Amino acid sequence: MVHVERGGDGPLLVLLHGLGATAEVWAGVVAHWPGSWLAVDLPGHGRSPGLERYSFGSFAAAVAPVVPAGPVAVLGHSLGGVVALTLAGGWFGVDVRAVAGVGVKLRWSPDDLARAAAIAAKPAKTFPTREEAVERASKLAGVPLAHGVVEGPGGWRPALDQAAFGVGAPDVAGLLATAKAPVTLAAGETDHLCPPADLLAADPGGMVLAGVGHNAHVDQPESITPVLERLITGWDTSRHPVGR
Repeated sequence: MVHVERGGDGPLLVLLHGLGATAEVWAGVVAHWPGSWLAVDLPGHGRSPGLERYSFGSFAAAVAPVVPAGPVAVLGHSLGGVVALTLAGGWFGVDVRAVAGVGVKLRWSPDDLARAAAIAAKPAKTFPTREEAVERASKLAGVPLAHGVVEGPGGWRPALDQAAFGVGAPDVAGLLATAKAPVTLAAGETDHLCPPADLLAADPGGMVLAGVGHNAHVDQPESITPVLERLITGWDTSRHPVGR
């Protein structure tokens, strides 16, 4: 069972972090959601156990059982954005009414995939102190983490199962085509992993968030508010489709 954090009251927003991060990265965003929220440590991250094999489907299958029955909106960052889109396909029994992915990497070169595979094959580094492990975990995630390390017999290490880096490149076009809920893709204006040109090529209606980079939800949580507003609109549209 994956680790979750939750709070609030009202329409439920499920929050899925990016590769290497944990549920804690959404702390600044949840205050801007007018309802309840559930933030997940994805398998192999933070306080959640790992998987024998990592794929976008296996991530989604692990998340689905902890999502309460009933309609939800789902917001994911980077890797979590792909998992969110996967859940929106309807294959895992989650009633997704609106979904958004922020900072999803859309273009993968052979070198990108080779680098990720190389990291996935390496054992995690162990450090004598928790502080050193936190520094390493934060570097892997690209954001500061407090819950991204574990203590073992040889010392401290990042909680991230590095095999998760081998998840591969997502079929975003296919996921967009099969999503059974309104989809929003967004990226920061200076996002080096999802440049606005890539975003708008994949989704002409995508949202470019001014003045922020890849980790907008951490660096400037209020910058995600337009995405949350789009999720609310999508939720309302799914409940009251035009023409019905």
